[in-house]
Amino acid sequence: MHFTSEQRLDDGVLEREFTLGEVPGILWTPASASASAPASPILLGPPPVGLRRAYHRLVGRARHAAADGFATATIELPGNGDRPRLPGTEQAVTDLRRAIQAGEPVSDEIINALILPLVDKAVPEWRAALDALLALPEIGGPVGYSGGVISIGTRLAVVEPRISAAVLFAGSYIPPAIFEEARQVTIPLHVLLQWDDEGNDRQAALALFDAFGSKEKTLNANMGGHTGVPPFAGDAAAQFFARHLR
Repeated sequence: MHFTSEQRLDDGVLEREFTLGEVPGILWTPASASASAPASPILLGPPPVGLRRAYHRLVGRARHAAADGFATATIELPGNGDRPRLPGTEQAVTDLRRAIQAGEPVSDEIINALILPLVDKAVPEWRAALDALLALPEIGGPVGYSGGVISIGTRLAVVEPRISAAVLFAGSYIPPAIFEEARQVTIPLHVLLQWDDEGNDRQAALALFDAFGSKEKTLNANMGGHTGVPPFAGDAAAQFFARHLR
């Protein structure tokens, strides 16, 4: 992990941009974090729009977590920002838009082509980022995962034993294979669902929640569209991490 810039935000949170190989990212640590009092990390899954466009949402979540004593980190998704596009995804996006405009169901073939290459590449990168984060003296303890593409979070919850709890955001297309992986998830989950999300298949989101194998799982569903998540839903997610990462 190579740090490329550093700034102290007005609430004392230290923001550092970094690169990990070809992957850029951002790390936020609370002022209280130190080698003698390391902060547990929460991995902030970004939306697939690039870190620059998502920055204000991500830093808001980071500051909220820092107020509770947690460090947070995010990395640029494959094919996003200035990273090379994933093979086949541009055609998948074209096929997706065509199906939506025609009022047709989005086929599993389109969903697989759009989501699975992203998951297959992003999950190993997240695991490498976690290796680098936990090597820092000011980072340590139980690990959380929050937000992002729900298929990435589901895969990580299955393959990464260092993640102790996850907050997942419903609102993206889900390949059939991810439903099968969801049955292997056992960590505590808190799933956020916007009931009127225009880009979300609500029934698929509910089916995925039902498929998760976790004994402790909570569905927090609120009225409103994709960007209308109420502030108290964020508070509930913060309380979930406070219970499981401290």
